[in-house]
Amino acid sequence: MPVEFIGFVGNHNASEIIPRQGPEVDVAYIEAVAKAHELGGFDRVLTAFHSWAPDSLQVSQHVLSVTQRLKLLIAQRPGFTAPTVAARQFATLDQISRGRVAINVITGGDQRELRQDGNTLAEKDDRYLRTAEFLDIVRLEWSAAEPFEYRGRFYTVENGFSRVKPHNPAGIDIFIAGASDAAIEVAGRHADVFALWGETHAQVRELLGRVRAASSRNGRPAPRFSLSLRPIIADTEEAAWAKADAILARAKELAPLTGYVRTSEPPNEGSRRLLAAAARGPRHDRRLWTGLAELTGAKGNSTSLVGTADQVAEAMLEYYELGIDIFLIRGFDPLVDAITYGRELLPRVHALVAGRDSSGGRQAA
Repeated sequence: MPVEFIGFVGNHNASEIIPRQGPEVDVAYIEAVAKAHELGGFDRVLTAFHSWAPDSLQVSQHVLSVTQRLKLLIAQRPGFTAPTVAARQFATLDQISRGRVAINVITGGDQRELRQDGNTLAEKDDRYLRTAEFLDIVRLEWSAAEPFEYRGRFYTVENGFSRVKPHNPAGIDIFIAGASDAAIEVAGRHADVFALWGETHAQVRELLGRVRAASSRNGRPAPRFSLSLRPIIADTEEAAWAKADAILARAKELAPLTGYVRTSEPPNEGSRRLLAAAARGPRHDRRLWTGLAELTGAKGNSTSLVGTADQVAEAMLEYYELGIDIFLIRGFDPLVDAITYGRELLPRVHALVAGRDSSGGRQAA
């Protein structure tokens, strides 16, 4: 099947190697990086949710207004907005954009950050149960033809009903991530796409198997799968690995300014899985590099594929054969790398996937 690419639109130009300068909401940068992704052939871009950050829905609406084709994956945390309200917000934006919206459901593993927004639910399993109830109601708002009742542990809705529905009758795609048992169960119940970080081949096989089993238990087809990576490409393999080393050195130097540093044991299972791989060494499966994950404590998308554009494309094809058909990629120099990926990487991956599909398709999916 066709492979898709998701990029990332931040609120300002910053990364592990670029300290933020300028306004917190840099409108010119947001517009430039969004248009670079659209012109580069990306299918969609992610906008993030943090307790200290600009509102992702409003930033996403602006991105939609300055692009024509580019779709949005908008991060949303259950527990902060009533599910009925969130459902209408997303359905309204989906109507305005004519179906260019998806929701990235982030339950959240860092209790310190959650408390910054007044979310004091301490147990992770409880937060995932709340997420399941939240999505139950969201889907009812999007699909119910008549008023509905809902009574759960965390939410009660009486005569719930939304007149605004998603643009497409099939609804709005829901992306869910997480590697804990509780997260997998929610994914089996609600995920249209399951998102995971750039793990080793063995880890990916194991996690995809768990999600497929959870979907089967819930009487649903398996979701599609998305893998998040930070590709590092150069004209030669030697130059690419030297570039990775330079990125790591620069990230170490700037850590006091950027905050990308490992301070304690990570609170989420996904980060612990990446660090377990990093503990076995910085290179895996030929191209996967965990050096930055080790430095930062695997805070978010922090593993890379390293090599020439051809080599990285071939490594992505290997993940495609495991069952991945969506890649969420962003660079360490976000605007420049988005342009480079669109010119050098995306066309190669599309060609490799088309060739593999025409010769018999995936072998391991």
